[in-house]
Amino acid sequence: MTFEEKPEGNGGLVDENQLYLGARQQANRKPGASGKAKFSARQEVNDKCDLPRKSLNMYTWQEIQRHNQETGQWLVINRKVYDVTGWADRHPGGRKVLSHYAGEDATDVFRAMHPDPDIVRLYLKPLFIGELAQEEPNQERNKNSQLVEDFQELRRTLETMNMFKANLGFFFLHFAQIFILEALAWVIVWHFGSGWLITIFISCLLTVAQAQSMFLQHDMGHLSIFKKSKWNHLMQKFVMSHLKGLSTKWWNNRHFQHHVKTNIDTKDPDIDVGPLFIVGDLTSVEHGKNKIKYIDYEKQHLYFYMVGAPLFMPVYLNLESMQEMYLRRYWEVFFLQDIAWVSSFYICYFITFGPFYGIFGTMVLIYLTKLLESPWFGYVSQMSHIPMKISREENQDWFSTQVLATCDVEQSFFNDWFTGHLNFQIEHHLFPTMPRHNYHKVAPLVKSLCAKHGLPYVNKPMLKAFGDIVRALKKSGALWKEAYCMHPQI
Repeated sequence: MTFEEKPEGNGGLVDENQLYLGARQQANRKPGASGKAKFSARQEVNDKCDLPRKSLNMYTWQEIQRHNQETGQWLVINRKVYDVTGWADRHPGGRKVLSHYAGEDATDVFRAMHPDPDIVRLYLKPLFIGELAQEEPNQERNKNSQLVEDFQELRRTLETMNMFKANLGFFFLHFAQIFILEALAWVIVWHFGSGWLITIFISCLLTVAQAQSMFLQHDMGHLSIFKKSKWNHLMQKFVMSHLKGLSTKWWNNRHFQHHVKTNIDTKDPDIDVGPLFIVGDLTSVEHGKNKIKYIDYEKQHLYFYMVGAPLFMPVYLNLESMQEMYLRRYWEVFFLQDIAWVSSFYICYFITFGPFYGIFGTMVLIYLTKLLESPWFGYVSQMSHIPMKISREENQDWFSTQVLATCDVEQSFFNDWFTGHLNFQIEHHLFPTMPRHNYHKVAPLVKSLCAKHGLPYVNKPMLKAFGDIVRALKKSGALWKEAYCMHPQI
């Protein structure tokens, strides 16, 4: 793989395969000395970034914050300043992830989104242009430096406790559950035939398998479960594209934007749900003042029940995935791979169920399954964000941004299983590369840090969380209606 090839990864700056090859070359080691090669490469990066201070360019926050446009993007990581302008197009997590942090301190988000930042720093080296001036604080002056320091100390504590180490047995059981459900569906239709009652029943089995696959691919997109990154990439493609029928590249580019700027208007694609819905207070009022009306937004909470939740998976996500594969990047190598993997999802269904249902009947079965899964995933994915704070860019610290934009749902065996542990959204957003089976262990420590700094730690029952989605949409619709009726057209 060459430097120009846009590798796919866990949202990091580069593909670890590239880094490993580069590490071996720079360390001048034989192929068998992988551990020593990685260590030597890391040491070289540390040594070269530790140049005498007098030889470095020194920058103020005022200078850095001016480089926040597409033509010039600088960011700060651990007081070091990097010019990522030319790298943005090759960033495996998508160019927007970098542009969203241009002109800002990205220390905590960099650490949060990269499973092995020491390796990634090898490719940061050529982007390094200087450091913060001695008199400058570690973060922008508007950020709570004590909160940032406390959060970084919490992360170091969790790393010491091995909270970022994945339990392979846990994920093996989830894979086994999916395969057993799909095999059971085939056995039932093979034994009992393809009557409509049987079809509905196996659709339910496949729906559970599909929902669990969606949660599992969420893990594959964030974690380094295997030591070699190529296996992590392969497993993510297998789960996301083969088991789910969606583009892996599209999902990564979209999902990592959601993580780095959660609930930030114009930057988080998960709250960009127009023109069918408007969310939050600011957008609703602006739409009303400007007489923008694609539907009657006062009734959008009802449309969510009737249209939004049922069609979220089979229509919205599938069409957006196909659009990304076909229109935006045309026929680049990774999108050809995506097309092949996504095609394998449909081919597998046709081979398995085609003999019983035919081509048309199998397509109906696929979309019936997605139709049943859609409300499940729609409610689970939105219950922790739509009812929370939705704002314009405020450049807050990482901890405050994630805590204010997310909430947890009470823990129980059912809630954990039903949501794929996404009921711990606060912990997941603070530590995206943490295996989900450790969230409940970390939650008390996060709650304690919130209490120390006066931040709300929202934890609610699941039914209330579901209801809050509709209540939030109803509130936004009412704000739109009031602005729409009371203000003249602008």
